[in-house]
Amino acid sequence: MGRRKSKERILERIEVIDLGDKGRAIGKAEDGRIVLVEKAVPGDVIRGRRVQRKKGMWIMVPMEFHERSGHRAEPFCRHFGTCGGCKWQNLEYERQLFYKQKGVEDALTRIAHLESPEILPILGCAETQYYRNKLEYTFSDKRWLTLEQINSGEDFDRNGLGFHVPGQFDKVLDIEKCYLQPDPSDVIRLRVRELALQNDITFQNIREREGLLRNLVIRNNLEGEVQVILVMKSDDKDARDYILGTLVSEFPQIVSAYYCINPKLNDTTFDLPMELFSGSPHLRQSLGEVKFDLGPKSFFQTNPKQARALFDIAVAFAEIQPADLVFDLYCGIGSITLYIADKARHVLGVEEVPEAIDDAKRNAQLNGISNVDFFSGDAREVVLTDEFNKFGSPDIVITDPPRAGMHESVVQSLIKMAPRRIVYVSCNPSTQARDIALLSEAYTFVKARPVDMFPHTSHIENVAVLERK
Repeated sequence: MGRRKSKERILERIEVIDLGDKGRAIGKAEDGRIVLVEKAVPGDVIRGRRVQRKKGMWIMVPMEFHERSGHRAEPFCRHFGTCGGCKWQNLEYERQLFYKQKGVEDALTRIAHLESPEILPILGCAETQYYRNKLEYTFSDKRWLTLEQINSGEDFDRNGLGFHVPGQFDKVLDIEKCYLQPDPSDVIRLRVRELALQNDITFQNIREREGLLRNLVIRNNLEGEVQVILVMKSDDKDARDYILGTLVSEFPQIVSAYYCINPKLNDTTFDLPMELFSGSPHLRQSLGEVKFDLGPKSFFQTNPKQARALFDIAVAFAEIQPADLVFDLYCGIGSITLYIADKARHVLGVEEVPEAIDDAKRNAQLNGISNVDFFSGDAREVVLTDEFNKFGSPDIVITDPPRAGMHESVVQSLIKMAPRRIVYVSCNPSTQARDIALLSEAYTFVKARPVDMFPHTSHIENVAVLERK
């Protein structure tokens, strides 16, 4: 009985034909069944074993490769396959771009019901490694061991500092080298781990929420300067002074050092105070001519070089005129707002997170930009207020919502506002396509261009422009 059940979980020949949700490969079995396949790329033909069933869909892992795709690439990271990031390292970069472009086209035709939409070629990333400017690591006293390590019989130190293993909230993969963030990110992380181990400073037990050290955040700018944040369960002055003091003395690149005390059950720190340990309260980042001072809680595009290219596409699509009033919805710290301010008469930014609006106002002052105003609150409520509407109706609206897209009431407000053009920046082509369909009663889709912000992942940004009918 057990053998029969095991056999039923195996499909002898699966042809991998596409890439789909969350970067998983899509396979077609001999009986016509469609399955999702981990760690495979289009063109592979595999013998697969079912490891999960989700919403009626089988999720498979390869047991054997009958054929290997000609588009396979050799993963460059030793942690590939265990770490949850950079899952497309095994696929040539040009094919990654092909499938990202295809994903945008599929969403616009299938969900937005557009026939032959004009989609400009995807803008690839010139630097496919070391492109991020921020990473957050987790401490754990029960680090993940690979099967090879377990079978070796060696007694491994279980303290680790790295990333959560997918599907294992309490397991952390100890990272030796990461290709996401430039130096000195790796060296700083390894030094913190070394200092803690040498001085018996405890790593957290994620299940029991015991242990002092919880998280380490490292942020850098394009000039190589660094901001670090050490998150601890309690305020152990000796431990924090030793770790942060050593880092500041050994790494002159660290211009801003913070610590945060988090005794809670979750890792969220946005509701907790950040204490400046040393240096400047901000890390300065530039996009073109605009400077941004980033605090420990500031959200900023994590690929700043590609972010500028993204903004330039949005600006070109908007065709802003000097007399235009522009609304920037979901503006964050006002990165787009301030970037386009010199092209418009006035720009209004709306953002739900109050701290982000504080950052936006401060950065407007930093740059001497006076033709902007910022409003804190939910976009669907702010756009209805008298204070917001006293500026008049917008000529251009730029909207960059979270993955869930815009609330339907925001869509209806846009239709009533009747701007000349809407530029929609999205990190989720599916919800973007849904919203474009909702706007279609008053707006015509003009064109779109995908932008790859995160090489070796399935994530894609897409900029679309709509014109009032």
